[in-house]
Amino acid sequence: MHAYRTHNCGQLRAEQVGQSVRVSGWVHRKRDHGGLLFVDLRDHYGLTQIVADSSDPVFATLDSLRAESVVTITGDVVARSPETVNANLPTGAIEVRARDVSVQSAAIELPMPVAGEQEYPEEIRLKYRFLDLRRERLHANIMLRSNVIASLRRRMVDQGFTEFQTPILTASSPEGARDYLVPSRVHPGKFYALPQAPQMFKQLLMVAGFDRYFQIAPCFRDEDARADRSPGEFYQLDFEMSFVTQDDVFNAIEPVLAGVFEEFANGKSVTAAGAFPRIPYRESMLKYGNDKPDLRNPLIITDVSSHFTGSGFGRFADIVAAGDVVRAIPAPGTAEKSRKFFDDMNSWAQGEGFAGLGYATRKGGEWGGPIAKNHGTDKMDALAAELGIGPDDGLFFAAGKEATAAKLAGFARTRVAEQLDLIDPSKFEMCWIVDFPMFEADEDTGKIDFSHNPFSMPQGELEALESKDPLDILAWQYDIVCNGVELSSGAIRNHRPDIMYKAFEIAGYSQADVDANFSGMINAFKFGAPPHGGSAPGVDRIVMLLADEPNIREVVVFPMNQKAEDLMMNAPAPVSDKQLKELGIRIVDGPKG
Repeated sequence: MHAYRTHNCGQLRAEQVGQSVRVSGWVHRKRDHGGLLFVDLRDHYGLTQIVADSSDPVFATLDSLRAESVVTITGDVVARSPETVNANLPTGAIEVRARDVSVQSAAIELPMPVAGEQEYPEEIRLKYRFLDLRRERLHANIMLRSNVIASLRRRMVDQGFTEFQTPILTASSPEGARDYLVPSRVHPGKFYALPQAPQMFKQLLMVAGFDRYFQIAPCFRDEDARADRSPGEFYQLDFEMSFVTQDDVFNAIEPVLAGVFEEFANGKSVTAAGAFPRIPYRESMLKYGNDKPDLRNPLIITDVSSHFTGSGFGRFADIVAAGDVVRAIPAPGTAEKSRKFFDDMNSWAQGEGFAGLGYATRKGGEWGGPIAKNHGTDKMDALAAELGIGPDDGLFFAAGKEATAAKLAGFARTRVAEQLDLIDPSKFEMCWIVDFPMFEADEDTGKIDFSHNPFSMPQGELEALESKDPLDILAWQYDIVCNGVELSSGAIRNHRPDIMYKAFEIAGYSQADVDANFSGMINAFKFGAPPHGGSAPGVDRIVMLLADEPNIREVVVFPMNQKAEDLMMNAPAPVSDKQLKELGIRIVDGPKG
């Protein structure tokens, strides 16, 4: 018999009744029923019930064990009586009558329970992550993550993509988020950087003559944490293709993403490959108030500025006259809602830092509220007719500068849908956001800068850069969005030095600046570069959506906290003076915090 187990804890069935077996695992729960002791033994695969009575030699040993102690049990498989069969447990038809117990490792008192799904503070969970990971839900999430990654890799290989590994130690880049810097011992005073993404390397692989690249790539960015963003590091399905158009990129990745979601969606519907809607950026900002729309939400925002030009509602008329906008968000079926519902929405908007959220009520075609009263019934009816809203549908209004009004309208669209239970939780709705502006102007200074990715090919290429208003130039840039979560950004790349120099010139960078900051890539492009493009869906976010978790921490094995601290390993941490001296580094102010 094996030293530790003949079967795992999820394996035994009625067919094994009468067999002598050995199982090992963690003590999950104990229950003493008047001299009859039941122990749920747990391992990676499941639970097996162990039983011993007070006359058995092993009883005292089992009874003395704390939860989460590791033991090896030798015993006989017996059938449970019909009334005690647990149909919810794969091993629920049997139990193991213990003959012998070997304690492999005794546990001390736990700082948090493993059995059950009781919530515990983040600090405790992350400090004792190895315990947290023993909990059923989190354990399942991490297994889901592994299976999703395996599926992504298989689907990419099956499409003819080749997996490459790119460097972790690289050069610092002036673009994007803050770098994590790594000092060089061999070159005192000089630093490597951890890659924010394999962006330049994957483009260089295309220049080097490879064709379809992918990588499950670690990325490192010194950014603040959010619910859908891990601090420090995260993983992307990074891919790049040569001699491709935007359509080619879409046709390559849609089957991969749709397939993975269908595989792990647990019955939820998924947007089919080849049917991802393509929504221009400006349309998305108008209709949804952001560039990552949740298409499960049926509400559409409409610009109604023209309806208030010279209208009886002076406040909106003044806003429109000043060149600003009014956006309307429908609130369907709210005739029976009290005024408190509408006032609470206004208070919520103010709590989010906005001036307020106007509204008009409607019941049986009769308008209510100060906006409707001042604007007049006929004008409100005309507005309703244009929007296609019914006699019992209310309206909310976001007004002001376009960017502010769009943002508030987007937030309000989501909140109204949540309040009215309009978002269907049984769907994964995918879409592309396309036609991003190449440039944007600073509101205060008017300075032109890149709006998204500086290495994207402008639509119209060099001619567009030389002849068009920079703010009218669109780029071959695109995002994948699922249920209001951005999964990836990508682009058809700018592979021509002349176009790159011109694009950066418009943004205020000289040729010397480009040569200095992006020397590796710009030099490579001068030796013949193919048209190429790609994207990089976020693995962590994919798993978060599939696991139906509100926080990305729940699908990362060893995450850091919101302050980018590893509480389990005590990182970041001070280092010795000897280490600093070897690196030629002196800390001036001393460690903070």
